[in-house]
Parts: sequence; structure tokens; C-alpha cells
Amino acid sequence: MNSKQRFVQAMEYRGYDRPPTHFYGTPEITADLMEVLQVKTYEDLLLALGTDIRHVDPRYIGPELPVHPDGSWEGFWGERYMNYNFGKGTYPEACYLPYENITDPEDLKNFRMPSADWFDYSHIREDCEHWKDYVICIQGAGTPDFMNGIARCRGVTQVLYDVGTEDPVYLELCRQRFEFFYEMIERTLQAAEGLIDVVCFGEDLGNQGGIMISPAKFEKMFAPFMKELFALAHKYNARTMMHCCGSVHDLLQRLIDLGLDIIEVVQVDAAKMNIEDLHREFYKKVGFCGSMSVQSTLPFGTREDVVREVNLRKELFKEGGMIIAPTHAIQVGTPIENIIAMYEAIGSLHTVCA
Repeated sequence: MNSKQRFVQAMEYRGYDRPPTHFYGTPEITADLMEVLQVKTYEDLLLALGTDIRHVDPRYIGPELPVHPDGSWEGFWGERYMNYNFGKGTYPEACYLPYENITDPEDLKNFRMPSADWFDYSHIREDCEHWKDYVICIQGAGTPDFMNGIARCRGVTQVLYDVGTEDPVYLELCRQRFEFFYEMIERTLQAAEGLIDVVCFGEDLGNQGGIMISPAKFEKMFAPFMKELFALAHKYNARTMMHCCGSVHDLLQRLIDLGLDIIEVVQVDAAKMNIEDLHREFYKKVGFCGSMSVQSTLPFGTREDVVREVNLRKELFKEGGMIIAPTHAIQVGTPIENIIAMYEAIGSLHTVCA
């Protein structure tokens, strides 16, 4: 059974040889795993872990995104990022917010907005053919990412105020962001000619204790956009998968109603996100991707704890409905033996010669 067959059977609850799996890790964890498993490339690492998902995306051919003298680099919307050191590694964070002080939507006309024309789609079909035995995904957690993505251009606190007040500047940024991603996704799907399996989306709707915004705000501000994006994926016979950090239980049924097929990353340490409870309430209503905690089990559990958690998921989802994977990028300090134990217990790990 190849990865695509395994995934399709899992999502259709027809059983499989083993659960599908995926990998997320910080650059430092990725480098450590590559050293331990004696592989030289990232693709060899995915082969060694036995992961089932591969990403295909259009190539950027747009205006040069400059690197500034302070080492920061520019994003599509004019925001800038810099790597910040946290002791054992680095994380990129926004360091310049171009829309931070904008109060009039008319002023947004003075800024360059990204275009779907900035990307080359001519290779998409060929790339899909290359990965034809795998689950082929496009896009990711930053699509459309109205909360987090705009916060990187406007500030987290400001975006929370924007949602509460339905600020016209924020609403215009949401509209522009939606239109950009919609066109880029459709052009990618058209170029793939039916070979895309999953369109990946993302919206950080939850935190550790509950949802970030009210259901009423979600319904008014985000639901119409998500419905159109999900429908676009389904139009081309692709499934939808949405990255949502934190506790999203209280919005999950609504996301399903809008057309969500798979919820990712299933942050089980957050409120109302216990995997057994989610299985009881949503089994065969939505698929799950993730659920192996990068907050507790993987960094602080024993090898036996890791294996027990994997086996619980294999039992709960023995007919399908689960891609077993970390709940986010595996963080620096996580024991490598625990990561290896997870993929061994899933049944996907094998050795690739260096």
C-alpha cells in the first residue's frame, strides 16, 4: 500500500496497513534527526520516517523581496522578519509592521499587495507526477490566516481590537488576502489537472483555554471566506485540511458544516481537545491530523508514554480518520529517542542509507 492509497483508505474509513503520518520539526530538531538517522537531505529524512505527505507549490517569480542591512527580510505584504535567539535555537518573528498605524482603508492603496501573477505554475503537473504515490498537498498554515498573518503586518493586539470593532482597515486586508489566495489556489489546482489531494489552510482560532474569537464574529467575518475556499478545493476534487492551534472545539462543527474535511494539528493539551472526547463527538464527521503533543508527551514523556499514546490512536481510529503526527513543530530539547519511538510505533520508520 503506497502513501496515497493509505491516506484515501484512512479518510474513507476502510482500514489500512498502518496509520498515515507526517512530520513537523524546528530546523534544529530536523538537523538532529538527520544526524541520528544518518541521512543527508530533508527528503531522505521524510523517507526514513516514512511520512506520507508531500507539498507542491508554485515557484515565486515576483519582485525581489529584499534583505535589509539589519539582517531582516521582507515578506509578501511588506512586513519584515528577523530570527530571534531563544537560547538553543532561533525563531523568525515579525520586526516591522507596515500597517500598524493605518486607520483609513484608502491608505492601503499606497502599499504594494501581492499578486497570484508573482508565481509560476507551469511545473505543477510535473511535480505532481513525480510525487504520484504520495498525498499531494498545496498551501499551508498561512492560507488565509486572517488572524496571525495580518498580525504580522499590523500587530497582535491591534488585530484583536480589529476583530472586536470590525475595523474597516482589517476588513479590507481580509478581503485582499482572501482574493490573493483564492486566485493562487485556483491557478495551482488548474495546473495540476486533478492531481492535488489536499488543499491546506490555516487560521489560529484557539488558544490554550478556548476559542480566540466568538462564534458570532467568526460567522460574520471569516465563515463566508472559508466556505468559498473550501468549495474551491472540492470543485477540483481535493480534500480540505485546516491548521488550527489551540482549543477549537467550539468552532469545529461549524468548520465541518462549511466544508472542512481534516482538522490539523489537534492540540490535545488545550481545553476540550482530549483525543478520546474528540473521537467520541466527531468520529467520521471530520478527519484528524496531529494529536501527538509537542507540549507534554514528546518532550517530557518516556518512550513508553509515547508508544502508549500512539497505540491509543491506532485503536481509536483503527478503521481510519487519523493522520498521526505532532501537534506542531517538534521543539528543541525534545528527546530524539521519543521522536523515533513515535514513528516506530506508527509503523512507518525505516532506515535510509546515507
